[in-house]
Amino acid sequence: MQQHLNGIAKMLLNHAKTFRLHTGNLVSRSRLKKKCPGSPSEELRDCIQATLSDWISTAKLSSKDLTEILECSIPEATDAITPEEREEVKVSVKLFLCESGQSSIKEAVEMACQTLAVSQLDSVIIAPPGPLEGDSQSLAHLQPAWEELEALVRSKQIAAIGTSDLDKDLLEQLYNWAQIKPSSNQVNLASCCVMPPDLTAFAKEFDIQLLTHNDPKELISAGTFQEAVREGAQDLNIADWRLEWVLRYNVIVKSRGIIKSKGYLVSAKKAST
Repeated sequence: MQQHLNGIAKMLLNHAKTFRLHTGNLVSRSRLKKKCPGSPSEELRDCIQATLSDWISTAKLSSKDLTEILECSIPEATDAITPEEREEVKVSVKLFLCESGQSSIKEAVEMACQTLAVSQLDSVIIAPPGPLEGDSQSLAHLQPAWEELEALVRSKQIAAIGTSDLDKDLLEQLYNWAQIKPSSNQVNLASCCVMPPDLTAFAKEFDIQLLTHNDPKELISAGTFQEAVREGAQDLNIADWRLEWVLRYNVIVKSRGIIKSKGYLVSAKKAST
């Protein structure tokens, strides 16, 4: 039976051009709750592997389901927010873009809204792909992504937008250029144990919230992603998938400050043959 399911999963993966995975709520998923991952990268890797494995063994897979966009999620692990509780929670998102030169921000935001059954995300922090070897992060590198975010604020799909790992000079350049200003900037405490004084002063003057994070520069490498998918799919040969973006969401109960749900959405495209 399992071999039959694996065969169908392989057929679906081979036919699809886009592969999207939703881990479901990690706060309530018992299989992942027992293990405390050491880093965001390990957590994501474990989530991809476990979700794919559960999807193959529990979803009603059929060869009739051949489609170009393959959605992989566990039905009972969804995180839909009811209209009654929407006012009580804050939905915050961090979007890691894995490829430059392609615009998938709108697609990622729409998938998050659909998954959580909300019309607007309260905040989105963008982590663009790192610059190419030898280049440094620049305003020109950030502008295309920021313009996409601004359009989503105008269409009311996002309330506030923020950045990640910008130093004072780059944050100032972005602030001066942007039509919709950044409301926050995340700083990695691994790279600086104390907030740089110039960044703190600038953020205070222009009312930009400085937040801390412990995400690595590359949340998950192409090799680790392939490995997680291969293991989750019981070694099916899927070496031709390219990670597009990873979106991590937190749903926080405002009055108590606790995380009600947390999960990842992942999108990969089949590499052109």
